[in-house]
Amino acid sequence: MTQKSDEMPKAYEPEKVEEKWYRFWLEKGYFKSKIDHEKKPFVIIMPPPNVTGELHVGHALTATLEDIMIRWHRMLGEPTLWLPGVDHSGIAAQVVVEKLLAKKGTDRHQLGREKFLERMWQWAESCRSTITKQHQRLGVSCDWERETFTLDEGPSKAVRTVFYNLYNKGLIYRGERIINWCPRCATALSDLEVDHQELIGNLYYVRYPLAEDNDKYVTVATTRPETILGDTAVAVNPDDKRFKALIGKKVILPAVKRVIPIVADEAVDPKFGTGAVKITPAHDPVDFEVARRQGLDKINILNPDATMNENAGPYKGLDRFEARKAILKDLEREELLVKIEPYSHSVGHCQRCRTIIEPIASQQWFVKMQPLAEPAIEAVTGGSIKIIPQRFNKVYLNWMENIRDWCISRQLWWGHRIPVWYCNQCSELTVSIEDATACQNCGSKDIQQDSDVLDTWFSSALWPHSTLGWPDDTPDLRYFYPTTVMETGYDILFFWVARMIMMGIEDTGSIPFSVVYLHGLIRDERGEKMSKLRGNVLNPIDTLEKYGTDALRFAVSTGTSPGNDTKLSATKLEAGRNFANKLWNAARFVIRSNQSYYGDMDIKSGSLLLEDRWIIGRLNDTIADVDKLMQDYQFGEAQRQIHDFLWGDYCDWYIEMAKIRLGANSIGSSPVPVLIHILEKSLRLLHPFMPFITEELWQSIKKSIPDDRQSVDSIMVAAYPEADKKTRDREAERVMAAVIEIVRSIRNVRAEHNVEINRQIDAAIYITELKPAITAYTKAIGKLAKANVKILDKKEEHKAENTIVLVLKEAEVVIPMASMVDLQAEQQKLRKEIEQVQANVNRLEKMLANEDFIMKAPQAVVDKEKAKLLSARDSLGRLEEHLKRF
Repeated sequence: MTQKSDEMPKAYEPEKVEEKWYRFWLEKGYFKSKIDHEKKPFVIIMPPPNVTGELHVGHALTATLEDIMIRWHRMLGEPTLWLPGVDHSGIAAQVVVEKLLAKKGTDRHQLGREKFLERMWQWAESCRSTITKQHQRLGVSCDWERETFTLDEGPSKAVRTVFYNLYNKGLIYRGERIINWCPRCATALSDLEVDHQELIGNLYYVRYPLAEDNDKYVTVATTRPETILGDTAVAVNPDDKRFKALIGKKVILPAVKRVIPIVADEAVDPKFGTGAVKITPAHDPVDFEVARRQGLDKINILNPDATMNENAGPYKGLDRFEARKAILKDLEREELLVKIEPYSHSVGHCQRCRTIIEPIASQQWFVKMQPLAEPAIEAVTGGSIKIIPQRFNKVYLNWMENIRDWCISRQLWWGHRIPVWYCNQCSELTVSIEDATACQNCGSKDIQQDSDVLDTWFSSALWPHSTLGWPDDTPDLRYFYPTTVMETGYDILFFWVARMIMMGIEDTGSIPFSVVYLHGLIRDERGEKMSKLRGNVLNPIDTLEKYGTDALRFAVSTGTSPGNDTKLSATKLEAGRNFANKLWNAARFVIRSNQSYYGDMDIKSGSLLLEDRWIIGRLNDTIADVDKLMQDYQFGEAQRQIHDFLWGDYCDWYIEMAKIRLGANSIGSSPVPVLIHILEKSLRLLHPFMPFITEELWQSIKKSIPDDRQSVDSIMVAAYPEADKKTRDREAERVMAAVIEIVRSIRNVRAEHNVEINRQIDAAIYITELKPAITAYTKAIGKLAKANVKILDKKEEHKAENTIVLVLKEAEVVIPMASMVDLQAEQQKLRKEIEQVQANVNRLEKMLANEDFIMKAPQAVVDKEKAKLLSARDSLGRLEEHLKRF
């Protein structure tokens, strides 16, 4: 027996539904992936959220889009795997925990590495639990038994294997390079982890006295005068005639009085500053290369915390910016500071903590990227991997074709420790997948592991294959790899996607995925990026508790398109909640109607009325459109079309017509079978987008649907609808389009003239070709438009006096004004309004004709009064036009 209508609340109550159905899905094992060699699987490996706290609304978008894809393909009957996981997020997570320790008056160095890592694991486990629960609240249908952490045993083995293999191939090396150093995080950063901001600083012109003649100088320009202490040369361009005679001579370095040479190098831009530049090899990438060519020393003047070290002489111990002030003061005192000019330049900041980074020469581990990039470029240009939207191909290729070596070592404690051991006896290295116990060169047990860890993105780059068992040859790896879609934000195309492609091909010989789907950022209703600093961050859990999970999913995905940012506002969330309630109330009506229906539930084409054939055709058109849009990854547009069909065609038109047929003294076939058929099929169509409400309503009508679909226990494993091209009825489409246009036109006129809501107006509908078909809908048109309707032949003449004539595609609608308003009262009202507005126009004209007012009043006041006059004249014209209609 079908559920009674009074058992359904008047409004959808998501809190009573969501937990119940998620638990049901879990218990049934619907999320579990199974190997079926007869079918090709659809596979998504979830981008792992960082263990830095809770999920944000961007994660809600990722989760929703991926769940839409997985639920859709599961309903298509394909084996699906959606593998969840979380990332240890090296720097970011360590910074969070270090801040927590600082509040307690301690730090990682006081705790020691072992105790600190215990704290990190406690924090990570807490975050993992929170993230899993939040994902489940969002309704994600991933295989939780496969949940993976980047520091789990499997991924850790994969990381060490890759390091070992690349080192033996010569693609991983240790060398001294200029790296980006964050004094706050106390670690090296890759180029991608540095955000460059254009800042207005200064260009300082400083004299360097010639060693041979102290009365003569070479003037150089610098933005960082504190780095003068690390200069080992002054360089000029060999073709710059101004300095030809100075090449090979020496100058005295200000502040520390060190003698350094003047060298010629083509890297010098003669147009910058004076044409002579200071060379600081340990603190500038260009200068580092100049020093290599010229055989210059490298002098590091900074401690890891950006204070000046022993090489800074009298400035030792000062913070870098305090040292700058002190040096400038000394230069000015010695009359060596020539001038200071404002100068705009790009300054690197740590992406995590926003601290200004320092370029420092340091021994670090690097990956040679060019050999890895070449096959990854071919994968995209050759079409093996498709990037959606396609415009990001150019962005990807531009970066890959100009790729630089990747600094992968980090001076942190949290992460994958570099699998390298240094021998204290022979100074050789041992690189091993397993923990080394002795030097592989001399056999000494006096070895020490590298204290650094690998960049977080190193382990993330292996995510698609390390989660499936690689480097072991597992059944999962053989069946589920390569995966199908990598869905992620366009902002990590280089950080992550490109590196996954390179590492996937290098490690397995195959691409890691066939499709890269890039979503945009979620911004607030003003288009601003969401941040805690701006105070515009939306917590997804707070949001879903207020509006419901389905409403949140609807809001973050509706109107989205690949690669484009989207705005999220309370209006969108309310629209999602309103849609859920509209669907709920429609289902309540259908279920209530079904309780008093005892006929056959089969749809017999011979007994279908025209509106039945129309709604079935509209559903099939929608299914066909949605299928194409889903295939094209246009999920936001697919959802919009389902919404418009259900809200408009089904609820606003078909159900309203069905109410008339089900009313008192109704005769003919019942609309109940069609109501049930359309609703059930639409729920399956909508399920990937709004899983909770569709499951609840589908279960409520399940017993009313044909037996062949009752065999499944859940909508999520029911078949996704397929379009039936044979059901299109051109005649039904034409007639219903005419009926809808007629009703809408009458409703619009009522709204324009502020007709009382319950007032019946008169409407004569003149029509020729469709007259018999439209006549059958006289009652429906009258009921829906609240009008006394007459259907007349278009050949008959109609009087146009005191009427509104609406010329439509298939008909003309004539509405007497007297049926909408009291003509005499309306005329009197309009004349009174015209009189008042005319008086205001006269007053403003008189004021603006007064020369004293124009001359003495502020211009802003005059402009304001002129704007008022224009508005008043416009209102007067519209009121007079309105009066003419009467």
